[in-house]
Amino acid sequence: MKKSSLIILTISFILITLSSFAQKIAPYIKVGTSSKNINELSKDIKSALVSNDFIYLGQYAPGGKSNLKVITFTSKNIMNTVLKVKDRGALAAVLTVALVKKGNTTTISYLNPDYIFNAYLRSSYDKFAVTLGNVSLDLKKALSPFGTDFFGFGGALTKNELRKYHYKVMMPYFSDPVTLKEFSSFNEGVKVIKQNLSNKKGNTKKVYELVFNNSKIAVFGVALTSKEEGEGSFLPIIGEDNIAGMPYQIILQGNKATMLHGRYGLAIHWPELSMGTFMKIMSTPGYIEDSLKGLTE
Repeated sequence: MKKSSLIILTISFILITLSSFAQKIAPYIKVGTSSKNINELSKDIKSALVSNDFIYLGQYAPGGKSNLKVITFTSKNIMNTVLKVKDRGALAAVLTVALVKKGNTTTISYLNPDYIFNAYLRSSYDKFAVTLGNVSLDLKKALSPFGTDFFGFGGALTKNELRKYHYKVMMPYFSDPVTLKEFSSFNEGVKVIKQNLSNKKGNTKKVYELVFNNSKIAVFGVALTSKEEGEGSFLPIIGEDNIAGMPYQIILQGNKATMLHGRYGLAIHWPELSMGTFMKIMSTPGYIEDSLKGLTE
């Protein structure tokens, strides 16, 4: 190959790479709308996901509201891949579909896999981009009977911004988790958290659990049910259209239970959130930490 041709190919590769990192990624994808009963609609979506080789985990109504529904799911491919990312990669194992009813119309949307994989797996995502890239295609196929929109909303960040995300100066990064507790063993941690969730301790409720005994990793999706400080209180302020960003998670790796800092976890799922609005939920990150820490005690 001539030297000039090699230089052109190299420059082209660099430009393509830079273009990829400059492209904005939305946190949520709107599928479409439906006039169907929200509970019947959730059953149909669950069935469609399972029929397309996704694994249903659980669902709930954030804030206990009958007009809201979050359906959680994963797949063998997703789980097997994200477990290879040692720094809390399993947080990216769970995807969600959201149903938001306004009047007689329910909007169907989902958490964009490409968004959350870049945020939680960061540069490790590059190693698995081909494998995990198919997730978006498979999910679109599964949900295509429910709409034809498939456009992004809720803001947009580049891959580089997602991988280094922090809301504002001095705010926490993904790499600044909150340690909830260190147990004597992984098995003890699983037992304590499961028991507390079963008892709905501290106004919480289990949405799902994933326990990987061989890897000594577990992820729990937790509904925050307090009427005064839970989801019913803060979601209307920051925006219920983004509820595919819920529920909040606890991850247990080895004997250590951690969570994403509230000022990171909420901000990454509500990237359009203004500082003025964030100030209205100043106590929420602390409330989430107290609630999830209580599940480890």
